Amino acid sequence: MFVTMSFIKVCRDLAMLTMLVSMLGVLNGCATAGNLANPKDPIEGFNRAMFAFNDSVDKAVVKPVAQGYVAAVPATLRIGVSNFFGNINDVFVAVNNLLQGKVPEALSDMGRVAINSTVGLLGLIDVASDAGLEKHDEDFGQTFGRWGVADGPYVVLPILGPRTLRDAFAQVLDTKTDPISQLSRVPSRNTLLASRGISERADYLSTDKIVDEAALDRYAYIRDAYLQRRRSKIYDGNAPREVDDGAQFDLGLRYVLLQRPGTDADLATASLEAAPGVAAGQPAPAASEERQ
Repeated sequence: MFVTMSFIKVCRDLAMLTMLVSMLGVLNGCATAGNLANPKDPIEGFNRAMFAFNDSVDKAVVKPVAQGYVAAVPATLRIGVSNFFGNINDVFVAVNNLLQGKVPEALSDMGRVAINSTVGLLGLIDVASDAGLEKHDEDFGQTFGRWGVADGPYVVLPILGPRTLRDAFAQVLDTKTDPISQLSRVPSRNTLLASRGISERADYLSTDKIVDEAALDRYAYIRDAYLQRRRSKIYDGNAPREVDDGAQFDLGLRYVLLQRPGTDADLATASLEAAPGVAAGQPAPAASEERQ
């Protein structure tokens, strides 16, 4: 148990060190951001190295333990464990919904906690979902995003995995307010932390094969999927469409083509209508108007 406690402490310290290194890397990389393949990932070399480290730890330790957990523990019990930790998390989901101004959702989350903590036997049974109270997923990173705090660069933390710089700092707040992490009795705290980690990893076992088969570059695939998912969650699934610098340049180039004599108006207009800016709701200029 002492070894487990020491390992968790080292991981936390290493995560904090990674955040500092990431910020230094971002400052150093800003001057050359224009040459990057992905401006959202200015320290890609460092992140790939950390991704490889996390992947090796997962394959050697975490994933085998999660697979053993699935093989040894009946599905009903595994669902109960997941519900128990989910019920604790609902408390902070309610707080974040309230901070985001989503009062009805916050009240629903508090109702979930009240029902599941009593009728649901300390959260082991998700009675609230059966009663029609939807389960939400909010954290301080999403709250900061709703408040207008920018994502910042993408960073891979040791053990914790992918984050944006905003979410990395929010993770500190998530940890500080997590009742399990703050338990004074070390054996109980570490047992619960380990159990939660194994339960969460077991939930994602089914996605491993999908990622391995779909991704030519696992790092880039997971990075892009993470960034898209976080953006979607911040906007509750209704994220406005992003137009990156390359797409804006492409749109501008096609617009200029419309001004040039001899340009096929129908082809140029069709190209404009297919451009990201137009797809996001910006009307394409009529070819006849632009040729005048």
